[in-house]
Amino acid sequence: MELKNTVVAITGGASGLGEASTRHFVAHGAKVMILDINDDNAKAICDELGDENVKYINTNIMEEQPVVDAMAFIKESFGRLDVAINCAGTGYGGRILGKEAPHPLDHFKFIVDLNLVGTFNVMRLAAELMDKNDESESGEKGVIINTASVAGYEGQIGQSAYSASKAGVIGLTLTAARDLARHSIRVNTIAPGIFDTPLMKMAPDKVREPLLESTQFPHRFGEPAEFGSLAAHIVENTYLNGETIRLDSGMRMTPR
Repeated sequence: MELKNTVVAITGGASGLGEASTRHFVAHGAKVMILDINDDNAKAICDELGDENVKYINTNIMEEQPVVDAMAFIKESFGRLDVAINCAGTGYGGRILGKEAPHPLDHFKFIVDLNLVGTFNVMRLAAELMDKNDESESGEKGVIINTASVAGYEGQIGQSAYSASKAGVIGLTLTAARDLARHSIRVNTIAPGIFDTPLMKMAPDKVREPLLESTQFPHRFGEPAEFGSLAAHIVENTYLNGETIRLDSGMRMTPR
């Protein structure tokens, strides 16, 4: 699928990896709808890139109706949806059995609800809208790209909630690709390593330095633009389907 004039929905598209994807796709001629809850950042991006290229709708992806409304707004604004990129998510640090109490159950549920259930919620409703498209010259109707993490494979101490949610996204990938194959919709996942996002910039050196040590080559944090570039390649490479691609410089997470 070509990027030019492609309509792309990006959850979490107002910051971090999502913002980098928004900028990359707009720069290559796509039309982007940001689904986020960060009104200030999203509106600033729309003002900078132009309302004809990127629009925004405040969307809580953990609930059904806001995503239904977002899909309707995409249809109204751009006429169709070709690509959905799920970047919205967050983490929580806490051991299963802490010094004072067990891991808070509500916190575990929230992380899984946002990172996994929210991803599935957007996927199913985006697929419904994509299925209304005519097939492209390559025979496809749409592409879905989800965001996992290397923590979905090698979760560190204190990452139970985050690792479980991201492992769920990885496990969902092939099944979703098989489910949606008859609708001519591809599904792939990117599993990033450590990226120099605003969240990582806030982390103290005692957190950043051990992570950096585990990188191989290049021996550095990933740049969000590299995530956006890979997402674009997945869209363009029609034979990529049902895959989770690690984007991590060859790192393997240590226990801490």
